[in-house]
Parts: sequence; structure tokens; C-alpha cells
Amino acid sequence: MLQWSGKASSVGGSFYNPVAYRILLVVNSDSFGETKMSEEQKVENTSAKDAAIKAAAAVNASRTGVGTRLFTGSTRGKNPIVIQYEKFDETQPDTLPKSVSQFMELVSTEDKVLLDFLLRGYNEASYEAASDPLAEYVVDAWAPDVKLTFRTAVRNYAKGLGIEFEDAVNIIRPGFIKKFGE
Repeated sequence: MLQWSGKASSVGGSFYNPVAYRILLVVNSDSFGETKMSEEQKVENTSAKDAAIKAAAAVNASRTGVGTRLFTGSTRGKNPIVIQYEKFDETQPDTLPKSVSQFMELVSTEDKVLLDFLLRGYNEASYEAASDPLAEYVVDAWAPDVKLTFRTAVRNYAKGLGIEFEDAVNIIRPGFIKKFGE
């Protein structure tokens, strides 16, 4: 068995904690080139994630008012590592900033940092809107749950019958317009 262990040094100018971001690549001689997590590593990762979730919940319980909360997740890939990060909790509207100036007080007052956030957020929102193949058929006046139901119905109908989205839209959309308006 071949093992390699290294440290992530810097990405994008910010340095990572070498202990938290240690990389371990295990290559089996049977499956050269594939990385696999052993059962022991899976159990260890699960218990580490449970501990991180409990720690985040304890920290978040002590936080009140507007501000970020601590979240727990995993790195991407075949051998994920448990991570914790700060994020605005969109499920708790009372904790979200109500203005740009309030956001800047919480995050940063540097224009460079704020501009980076705005650009990445705008780009992500633009991609999300452009990549939705059903966006042009959804009526803006519909409630969010109606929009979701419409998208789900069209996708399921198209998949179930093996037809194109446009054909499913032509069948389903008139009923939604009649019921929910245009």
C-alpha cells in the first residue's frame, strides 16, 4: 500500500490550518489510481462530524441578534474532511443584515472585500437563473411554492413520458395559468 501525506499551504492568498486540512491519499494496489476511505476512516469521520455539529450548536446557542452562525460541512471528494465555517443563516431572517452598511459592519468595511462578495454573489445568481431550462416558462407572479411545483411537475412529466421539456410545458402550463394566473 502506497501512502502520501502532505499539507495544503495556501489557496487564494489565505492560509489553511495544516492540522485541519491534512491530506491523506491511500492507493490500493488492486485499484491503482483510486482513493478509497476505509471503514475505520468513515466511522472516524462520522464521529468527528457529530462532534463538530454539537460544538457548532453550542456556539450558535450563545449568539444572538444579527450576524453569522457556525455551520458544519465536509470537503468535496472521495475522502471528505469535516470543516466548520461562518455563514448567514437564511432560515433565521432575524439574524440577517437588513442593509449594506449593516452587512459591512459585520463582515468587512474594506471595499475590496465587499466588491469580491458582490461580484461572486451576482455571478452565482446570474448562473443559477440562466441555467434553469424552465425559467422562461415560470410566471414571476406565482408564489415560490407554485413555481417549485410547476418545475417539479414538468420535469417528472417529461422524464416519465420521455418527452422534451417544451412539450411537457405546453401540456402543464395552461392549467397552472388558469389556476394561478399569468
